[in-house]
Amino acid sequence: MLKKFAPFLLLIVSYAALAQALPDFTELVDKQGAAVVNVSTSQTVRNQQQLPVPEDDPFYDFFRRFGPPQPREYQSRSLGSGFIITQDGYILTNAHVVDAADDVSVKLNDKREFKAKVIGSDRRTDVAVIKIEATGLPAVRIGDPNHLKVGEWVLAIGSPFGFENTVTAGIVSAKGRSLPQENYVPFLQTDVAINPGNSGGPLFNLKGEVVGINSQIYSRTGGFMGLSFAIPIDVAMDIADQLRSAGRVSRGRIGVVIQEVTKELAESFGLSKPQGALVNSVEKGGPAEKAGIEPSDVILKFNGKTVSNSADLPRIVAQTKPGSKASVQVWRKGSARDLTLTVGELSEERISARSGRPGGGDGRQGNTVAKLGLTVSELSPDQRRELNISGGLLVEDAEGPAARAGLRRGDVVLALNNHDIKSVEQLNQLMSQYERSRSVAVLVKRGDGAIYVPIRLDGN
Repeated sequence: MLKKFAPFLLLIVSYAALAQALPDFTELVDKQGAAVVNVSTSQTVRNQQQLPVPEDDPFYDFFRRFGPPQPREYQSRSLGSGFIITQDGYILTNAHVVDAADDVSVKLNDKREFKAKVIGSDRRTDVAVIKIEATGLPAVRIGDPNHLKVGEWVLAIGSPFGFENTVTAGIVSAKGRSLPQENYVPFLQTDVAINPGNSGGPLFNLKGEVVGINSQIYSRTGGFMGLSFAIPIDVAMDIADQLRSAGRVSRGRIGVVIQEVTKELAESFGLSKPQGALVNSVEKGGPAEKAGIEPSDVILKFNGKTVSNSADLPRIVAQTKPGSKASVQVWRKGSARDLTLTVGELSEERISARSGRPGGGDGRQGNTVAKLGLTVSELSPDQRRELNISGGLLVEDAEGPAARAGLRRGDVVLALNNHDIKSVEQLNQLMSQYERSRSVAVLVKRGDGAIYVPIRLDGN
């Protein structure tokens, strides 16, 4: 008889084991939900009167005089989330939730509403601090996102599409994610359902500690697609502390342009594996140049912190106090060396002022570098002055290995591996030292920037 019901008993046991394995979020939501708030903003948008025809249209004057009046201003409203970090009313949210708002209102879990003052916001990290006049408020507990593990359960509370106190859960999908145009935040990626309105809300671990601020989603539709990104709370709290104490954020800078070290580039520079940040160019008179950092150096460590990939360096440098001394380990010509520099301060807006690119062929006969598949010519003094460089070779044509690597007419070859290029003869001499079927790193200037391009030489 028992054998007959054995499969059903096994199924019941399996469901019980599964239920026991899944987390119960009810206590967490009950204790921490009161510290999550709804943030609503309003902004008066002023626009010029828009008519349905252009000014040169024969009916323009008719519509201007007799057409229906066009609104010159309107109220724009938006919703977001936030969470209380102190009992006296300081609240964290996203900068994009409160930017340009004329009025900011906060609704608590107990339905009380307050006008909020924006203490400060930082667009680079998308963190903002707002304040309401109240005391004895429930505040969240701050956790350590460095202890999070990929696959760990996390929970979000917010107001997606205006639905207040909505709870969603998922797991940590990845850590330290870099997103386009976001150089200063090592994002936490989760599959927690995040939608418009969740922005600025907290991401909790199972201990009920906030480990991140839900900030962005990846979506082709505007809705949830299983890819959401949160700002680690340690990054956010550092920004919040600076905004509360000084009203602004101070970041370090060293004055270098960098790129990722690929497998081919690592081979070219003699590194055992792809790591670090490859220096393309060094700002004249900047902290890096004063410390002796050179183009083609690979920065392996900064202030004792390992630079695993190029995206790590801007974050580490930005978190370093301007004016402080920092140690830098670089890889140069097959060995590591240690340098010391004084960290500068990153201004709010740094715009590259240099421009210009060579105009291409000027009737001169190019010289072919067969192994690379390049036809190059030496720059005229006027071209070098225009580009503010002392050497380099103008690419007249690219084929074979160079073309496959993406080089094209009009590029300027500045360096080969660790060697600045001054002449065609020097380039050919350097190339004679390299065997076929290996990679070399070519520093190429294109437009306003420069980048190292790995070129694998043909094996025949």
